[in-house]
Amino acid sequence: MKQKSLLLLAAFGALALASCQTGRSARDLAAARRAMEESIPNEPRGDYFIGRRCYKVDYKMWGYVRRPREAWTDSRLVMFNEDKSLAPDRASNAIGSDNGFEYRLRGRFSADRVYEPASNAIYPEFVLEKAELLSEKPAPIFKDRRARDPQKRYYPDPY
Repeated sequence: MKQKSLLLLAAFGALALASCQTGRSARDLAAARRAMEESIPNEPRGDYFIGRRCYKVDYKMWGYVRRPREAWTDSRLVMFNEDKSLAPDRASNAIGSDNGFEYRLRGRFSADRVYEPASNAIYPEFVLEKAELLSEKPAPIFKDRRARDPQKRYYPDPY
């Protein structure tokens, strides 16, 4: 009987440890999200964009791009044209190393749309001229954690 009790206690302990989060708590993430939403209307006006890198192993899209003072729900999932400047991860020869990072981008949307074969979809082309790192750990723009996993073939819209 004592052995069964110890076995049950060990199983519950393992279950409790497995359910622990290694990252920020849900409350911390919600607070960070609120702070981000409140800061967006105060962003400086200007001729730049805000970009969030969303790396996926199987896809070639770069991530989401929005204008300053616009919500992430108004952002667009884009393909980069790197003729003028390489994406930051490509420039450092470390593809995907900046997954989730936020950048101030200089460039423009071209009139072209680009086919991405893995997703079998067409995306707007953003001609990148310069990328300046704003944050390596910005507030999340997705409700679903699968969206941040580079191995998952999943691209939801930001919320």
